[in-house]
Amino acid sequence: MTPAFRRGRFAPSPTGPLHFGSLVAALASYCDARAKGGEWLLRIEDVDEPRSRAGAADAIVRALVRHGFRWDGEIVWQSKRTLSYGNALEALVAKGHAYRCACTRRELENGALSSTGERVYPGTCRDGIDLSRSARAERAWRVRVGDSTIAFVDRLQGAQAQDLARDVGDFVVKRADGLFAYQLAVVVDDAAQAITDVVRGADLLSSTPRQIHLQQLLDLPSPTYLHIPIAVNAAGEKLSKQTRALALPDDALSALLAAWRFLDQPQPPHAPASVATFWTHAIANWTPSRLPPVRMLPAPSRFVV
Repeated sequence: MTPAFRRGRFAPSPTGPLHFGSLVAALASYCDARAKGGEWLLRIEDVDEPRSRAGAADAIVRALVRHGFRWDGEIVWQSKRTLSYGNALEALVAKGHAYRCACTRRELENGALSSTGERVYPGTCRDGIDLSRSARAERAWRVRVGDSTIAFVDRLQGAQAQDLARDVGDFVVKRADGLFAYQLAVVVDDAAQAITDVVRGADLLSSTPRQIHLQQLLDLPSPTYLHIPIAVNAAGEKLSKQTRALALPDDALSALLAAWRFLDQPQPPHAPASVATFWTHAIANWTPSRLPPVRMLPAPSRFVV
């Protein structure tokens, strides 16, 4: 039975300024939660500290405020939650679901490619680390995937199914450098924050079965998922720091209206006079059934290099 109370979240990584693609995801998750009378939380996913950029998190928070976003409760920082991720890993190990792996990236780079373009782990260390790798001090932790198919229904992209053994293989939950992987951190955090509805970019659709697998192993609830189209540049690349995505302009209202049009949502009868007026319309008229059922769409030219 679907719970009456709903809670969504926006979880940016502080690798650069908020850009148009991030704004689209924030807008969709915000409207989806608020339209149901639910809460909307903000989480900074800075668990991958080497990729985090100094000052980026504060800049993201300021940009969200400028665009009229208001979150419930305190901001959660993943970098402060490593104890919780460690406890989850200990639970996986105690149940026999996780094991140490001494394989290097170079050793795996010639492995088979899955349909999503990822290297499938061949199970090299599944039954123990062999003598040729036993002297290596740095070791990752992997989770066994078994032979089951993970299936779920995405609210926009429809029925999804993934054979984890064939398409992914046993996957990393703690890296050899000691940092916890996104897959474990996001599962632990969504459960701790009682997130009921995850709305995010379709680039994360293929990793959702891994997260559901971890939820099942850790006896955690699974939220509903809605994967919206990601914004891409003229080369078909997702807007990101790596593709030199532009920071959002100072004109917050114009950017919000562009993101609203990108998602093909009902246009206001009159041009909103303010950011507050825009949000009144957006929350009252949020229509998930109108979302383009595709995985990517070109971003407006003024938001890309």
